[in-house]
Amino acid sequence: MRFKSYLGFIFLIGSTFACINPPDNFPSVPVITFESLEYVPLSGPDSLILGIDFQDAEGDLGLSSTDVNPPFNSITYQRDAAGNLITYSKRPPEAPSYNPIDWVIDPIVNNQVVRDTVWVKQNPNQYNIFVRFFIKRNGRYTEFKWQDPPFFTTFNGRFPRILTSEEGQPVEGNIKYAMLSSGWESIFRTDTLRIDVEIQDRALNRSNEVSSTEVTLKQITRKTP
Repeated sequence: MRFKSYLGFIFLIGSTFACINPPDNFPSVPVITFESLEYVPLSGPDSLILGIDFQDAEGDLGLSSTDVNPPFNSITYQRDAAGNLITYSKRPPEAPSYNPIDWVIDPIVNNQVVRDTVWVKQNPNQYNIFVRFFIKRNGRYTEFKWQDPPFFTTFNGRFPRILTSEEGQPVEGNIKYAMLSSGWESIFRTDTLRIDVEIQDRALNRSNEVSSTEVTLKQITRKTP
């Protein structure tokens, strides 16, 4: 499991289960279908659990904790024409103002700590599950962008490898992706929501995008015994 926290938000990559079967017609590019969406109030951060079913011909789904080198590296350091790291004090006009997505403080570069604030570019391929949130108001959906102020974060994440072997084989199964936050109810209240999701294999093949049903948090709240 991989945990990430920022501004009071905690994200949890949920468990992944796979049934290995050898059908003849599984796709090389992952195919997913929406399965479920459930809201679980907890004593700490509350959990929004997205469920999807998947099929893939090669089974190259999932990333391990050691998958950190290109193309799965998290960031790329921005450099000037001379190859030097671009720091905040010497940023060019086109550089963004400070935020925790585009700038990192005291990073380790080539095994040395750089005591400065350095401009970076996020690599989307560090993730293998991609989620987008939409709010329905006045009959129209508008995307709620977590990467914008004041949150500067993402609910994209990584689920672990489905197979331990590198030998490809067809797989199908279900992914439960649990997103933990203490702010679900304060942000979305009684809004009608929709979540769109995609996954990506290690060959960087992006699946189809599927949407959840239209729901409110109250409608999908798990009933306690």
